[in-house]
Amino acid sequence: MRWKVAILTASDKGSRGEREDTSAQVLRELVEEEINGEIVEYRIVPDEMNEITAALIEMADYFKADLILTTGGTGLAPRDVTPEATLKVVDRVVPGIAEAMRYTAMQKTRRAMLSRGVCGIRNRTLIINLPGSPKGVHENIMAVIDQLPHALDVASGRYHDHD
Repeated sequence: MRWKVAILTASDKGSRGEREDTSAQVLRELVEEEINGEIVEYRIVPDEMNEITAALIEMADYFKADLILTTGGTGLAPRDVTPEATLKVVDRVVPGIAEAMRYTAMQKTRRAMLSRGVCGIRNRTLIINLPGSPKGVHENIMAVIDQLPHALDVASGRYHDHD
């Protein structure tokens, strides 16, 4: 199964071309190598609630992504609104994924407890918020990557047996 994956970066500087989006590059490589994913859409938007929600809705509803990975906007800064934007567009939250990522990251740095990333499902699309740093992205996604194929099977409706 080849998964359709969208990557959304929330970054004021990145959206203005003032910072290279290395976190998305890390995600692109991991998606292709670890879960046989195909990137169907990639976008950088500023840390603006309306732009993030609009991009998430389009990626889920128009591009029909099985998985949307966001990077950036999950910290404590006033403009970090990715979790709130995600919660506006999902139908159901999946707290265990965010909990597993924070737990694993906290084994390396206690500051991981400050990450506010959330995970949820919009229709049949799984949305996962990740930190903005390449290192944080790698550590967080690797904490859950082994469970993503099953999660995507179930969320997409392809897998029904719960033995």
